Amino acid sequence: MKIAIVGAGIGGLSAAVGLQKAGAQVTVFERAAEVRAGGSGLSVFANGLRALQSLGLGPQFAAITDKKAESFAAGQRRPDGRWIARLPTDSVGELRIVDRADLHRILLDALDEGTVRTNAFVTSASIAGTVTVGPGPQENFDLVIGADGLNSQVRETIKSGIGPRYSGYSSWRGITERPVDLDGAAGETVGRGLRFGIAPLKDERVYWFAVANMPQHASFADEKAAVRDLFSSWHAPIAELIATTPSDRIRRTAISDLAAPLPTYHRGRVVLLGDAAHAMTPNLGQGGGQALEDAATLTALLAPVIADSSGPVSPADSVSSAGTSTSAGGVDVQLRRYDRLRKRRSQSIAAKSRILGAVFQMQSPFLSGIRDAIFSAAPAKVTAAQAASVQKWHPPSA
Repeated sequence: MKIAIVGAGIGGLSAAVGLQKAGAQVTVFERAAEVRAGGSGLSVFANGLRALQSLGLGPQFAAITDKKAESFAAGQRRPDGRWIARLPTDSVGELRIVDRADLHRILLDALDEGTVRTNAFVTSASIAGTVTVGPGPQENFDLVIGADGLNSQVRETIKSGIGPRYSGYSSWRGITERPVDLDGAAGETVGRGLRFGIAPLKDERVYWFAVANMPQHASFADEKAAVRDLFSSWHAPIAELIATTPSDRIRRTAISDLAAPLPTYHRGRVVLLGDAAHAMTPNLGQGGGQALEDAATLTALLAPVIADSSGPVSPADSVSSAGTSTSAGGVDVQLRRYDRLRKRRSQSIAAKSRILGAVFQMQSPFLSGIRDAIFSAAPAKVTAAQAASVQKWHPPSA
């Protein structure tokens, strides 16, 4: 079974690892000249860890992360450092913070040499499984997986006209050059139209992000100076985190999600995963986790079909009495199942994340004061239950 994956991000590479281990012939098309992650971290909660384990990447991921993030005090603080609300320790569950560059490395290391083709821009994909790469000839596959992100080209095959929607805020991200003492506290600090997040890495460097309301195309002569000026008066060690991050490793991104939920994640022999399917704001820390769930789900559902495959899938093939086969029907059945399993959950999380972002980014002193009072008054059990509901997920059985 020949599978094309468009995009070498976390979701695309994870799917490539799982499907290649299952026996498929996988080609990953990446438009960039090299596969690399930006200088930022990623929070991986219990659901993402289960997805990685199901893909056979548990030991490799464990080697580049540790459990210490679970022991840090977390929740929301005021700019002066006083806690608005603290999350119960057990509500965090399993949590790992990883440098995206390290995660990309273990994913690439798990793939056969030559799996990823760089400088390969897929301009279109057909429902028959044909992809067009740049000005070159068309290539045929049994399945095309669109993992090409927020501005997905492959998504146009599924549903045209649904693109990004700017949230109203942008985010700087960085990783400190050296360890910084966090005094046992991480989480987010929330102001009026401003927010700062702190997450410890395994080697005691710190991944941080800073969020500010601004026009989508705002520009700054000096990004580091801009974020430093906005947060210079906030509690320690925020100023130190910014100061110990090299200027060329601080990047700002306009935060966007999809303008509308997709009616389906697949059409014919094309299926979407990750941001291409359900780009979401990062307010629940689930963008990467949902992409990993997508990859693990596709792998689990397609593995029996791949195992039975003895050649290219033909529409003339028939479904076996066991319900899975090398047939077109077998693939189509599993893609429909993938759509049912993934669409409702991922779109629900995307909607919650957008609402939470709007709440956190309130600029009105009156409304932000009400927000802080509500967070302070919320029972710990309610907070824990909400966090647990997002992380509650297991790979499907084939």
